[in-house]
Amino acid sequence: METNPEIVGTESELEGRSLSLFPYSESIDEEPAKVRIFVLDAQPLLRQGISTYLNSQPDMMVCGEAGSVADARRTIAECQPQFVVTALRLGAGDSLKLIRELKNQNPGLCVLVYSAFEENIFAERAIRAGASGYVMKQAASEKLATAVREIMKGGIYVSRELALSAFRKSLQRHRKDNHTLRSGNCLEELSNREMHIFQLLGSGLGTKQIAASLDLSVKTIESHRENIKHKLRLRSSGEVRERATKWVEQNLSREDHIFRRGGSPTEVLSVAPVTTET
Repeated sequence: METNPEIVGTESELEGRSLSLFPYSESIDEEPAKVRIFVLDAQPLLRQGISTYLNSQPDMMVCGEAGSVADARRTIAECQPQFVVTALRLGAGDSLKLIRELKNQNPGLCVLVYSAFEENIFAERAIRAGASGYVMKQAASEKLATAVREIMKGGIYVSRELALSAFRKSLQRHRKDNHTLRSGNCLEELSNREMHIFQLLGSGLGTKQIAASLDLSVKTIESHRENIKHKLRLRSSGEVRERATKWVEQNLSREDHIFRRGGSPTEVLSVAPVTTET
């Protein structure tokens, strides 16, 4: 009788090769592990829509949700997610600070920020805080899943437009006169803390209220407000508040438009790979 040279060997050697001889084993019926995702957004309907969309993906599952930074701090440890999808508009809570805390506690945790706020101002801040991507809420919903998969593979995800903008800026930095770059958008000059206070001022909060919400002294808030005034080249605190109010109204109206437009709330979420406190 002829023997098959490919399987000749001792009994122990054959045992070691048994899986390769039978490629269609029971293991093919096992589904790959799904990415455990935690969703953080202050708007319940939008949060539910995001969760429903992510749960519809074959390789993803939402293991927990929260509507505020405080709730997220309490529940993320219990859910033990691999991935956090978080909005930036979360009341007085500082979501950039939360991202830094989460990454310090668990460096392997992946974080994706999605927001209606201008990507050119907030994407780099989010990535410096520890996030691995930024998706605008105006983008198509499937881009959210694409971003999650890209980040899980070790990539960084931002829009193509932002990637091109960052490339242009890197070229401009080589110029001796960078006046054009600096005058493009003064808000980019604000630190994360200053940007947060600017947002709260524009939301109608007074100095004492902001101090209480951020657990800082009134004097500290006033100092930050003065820095904001100088960086934005404004003449008074009143002009700071007026500028902040207009900025918040523009951004909130943009987000409100996205949230109210026809179709499923999942259709509120275009993006490609890049990288990067004050």
